[in-house]
Amino acid sequence: MKLIRFGAVGSEQPGVQLEDGTIIDVSAFGSDYNEEFFGNDGIGKLKTWLETNQASCPTVADDVRLGVPLTRPSKIVCVGLNYAQHAAEAGMDIPKEPVLFFKSTTALVGPNDDVIIPKNSEKSDWEVELAIVIGKKASYVEEADAIDHIAGYVLHNDVSERAFQIEKSGQWCKGKGCDTFAPVGPFIATTDEIEDPNNLNLWLKINGEMMQNSSTSDFIFNVQHVVSHISQFMTLLPGDIISTGTPFGVGLGLTPPTYLKPGDVMELGIEGLGVSKQLVKAYK
Repeated sequence: MKLIRFGAVGSEQPGVQLEDGTIIDVSAFGSDYNEEFFGNDGIGKLKTWLETNQASCPTVADDVRLGVPLTRPSKIVCVGLNYAQHAAEAGMDIPKEPVLFFKSTTALVGPNDDVIIPKNSEKSDWEVELAIVIGKKASYVEEADAIDHIAGYVLHNDVSERAFQIEKSGQWCKGKGCDTFAPVGPFIATTDEIEDPNNLNLWLKINGEMMQNSSTSDFIFNVQHVVSHISQFMTLLPGDIISTGTPFGVGLGLTPPTYLKPGDVMELGIEGLGVSKQLVKAYK
C-alpha cells in the first residue's frame, strides 16, 4: 500500500494512493498513521478493512494539499556520510560505523510545501534521501531481523544549512532541524511495494538541472545494518523515521559551492516512492 495524508496544515486526514494514482480518503477506518497504528498491525488491519470498504471511500481531489504521510514521530534519526562519494565531496573520511544525528520533528513539512531559508542563513543546501519508517519497536535488533521492524519507505529531502552545521561549534543538528527542513512524502510505500531498498535510483534537480542522480546500491551501510546499528543505542518506536544519507551532488561539494536562494525549485524522487517539489522562499 501507499499511505498518504492530505488536507490543510494541522487538519490532515489519512488516505491511500491506489495503483492508478487515485487517492481515497480512509478516515472512516478510524485511525491516523501514528505510533499506535504502525505498532499494532495497522497496515494489515487497513488492508483487510479496504477489502470490504474501499468502494465507499471518497476520492480526494487532485489539487488537495499533501501532508507529511504520518503524524509527528517520536524522533527522526539521520545517518551522515553514508555514500562514499558524498563523504569525499564534503571533505570527510569514510566512516567506520554509521554517523548518527537527530533532525528536529518540527522540521517536518509536506512533500510539496515551501522550504523557508532560515534567518541569517547563507548556505542552505539540498539532500535527497531514502527514509525508513519503523513498524515495530526495535531494541538490540539483529541485522537479519531488521526488515521485520520496518513499516515502509518514504522520500525525504534532508535540507541542511552548512554554516550552521559545520562552521558553528557543537553538533550537526543546528544545521538540520530548521523549520521546513524535512519535506517528507508524497507517500509511505509499505515494504511489500519495495523489492530491494538497497537498490533504488534516487535523484534531485534544482530549477530543472540534475544535481544528484545515484543509487542506494552505493550505500556504505545498507538499510538492515542501519536499523540494527541504531537499535543498539536507542529504542526505535513505531513511526520513527530513519533517514539513510544522501549521495554526491549537494551544493557544498560543487566548485564553487552553490546554495539555495529564494525562487529556486527543488524536485526530487526515488524509484517506487514518487516525486516531491519544493519552492524555496526567504524567511520573513
